[in-house]
Amino acid sequence: MTIQAFPDHDTLSQYTAEHIAALINRKPDALLCLASGDTPIETYHRFVALAQDERVDVSRCTFVGLDEWVGFGPDDAGSCSFYVFRDLFTPLKLRADQIHVFNAKADNLAAECARIDALIDARGGLDLLLVGMGMNGHIALNEPGTLFNLGCHVVELAESTKTVGQKYFTQETTLTQGITLGLRHLTQAHEVILMVSGAKKAPTLRDALKGPVSEQLPASILQNQPNAQVWIDEAAGSLL
Repeated sequence: MTIQAFPDHDTLSQYTAEHIAALINRKPDALLCLASGDTPIETYHRFVALAQDERVDVSRCTFVGLDEWVGFGPDDAGSCSFYVFRDLFTPLKLRADQIHVFNAKADNLAAECARIDALIDARGGLDLLLVGMGMNGHIALNEPGTLFNLGCHVVELAESTKTVGQKYFTQETTLTQGITLGLRHLTQAHEVILMVSGAKKAPTLRDALKGPVSEQLPASILQNQPNAQVWIDEAAGSLL
């Protein structure tokens, strides 16, 4: 694991966008999984600008969805995939065959997990996994207590995740479960980037990077990953 700090969120976002573009330019058929959430939105806006300026060609890439609230999909404002489509997939004008997100409305969620597991495993792992970190240290929707060796799975959401998740919706919304890539996919990815921004994440980030590695703090798994890069702004790293 390596840690790199940037002076502010804008600098972090531009650097990350250019890094993703450089990876794709090296490997045009890359398999990528890019998180939703507040932290990477500006990165996606800047990456789209690079694509529109023809500084990167995404026509051969494949994108995998990281996670989703069970019962929600891309057409539901507030869903994880809603934001990734809005800020990334749609502006990039990706073809449908380039996008593989969980159908979190499916009758058989186990089959959905198996489908995404098989896709990633058939490609020998993700070329790039870009994730954020929750206030409770979760990565994707791998909540505290999740086994490090799981693939895709359905999870009961922690109370803090249910509460924080409300910010993505315009009205009170019942959230109970999530469907998510597992931490096995993180350990097997060719490259992992954790983006963390803002002072409110500083205590959790300190514990995850400087405390013991524990399944009770999922982000701590990054300490043992030589393929992991932790990119933060100065506010998030203020306690390191």
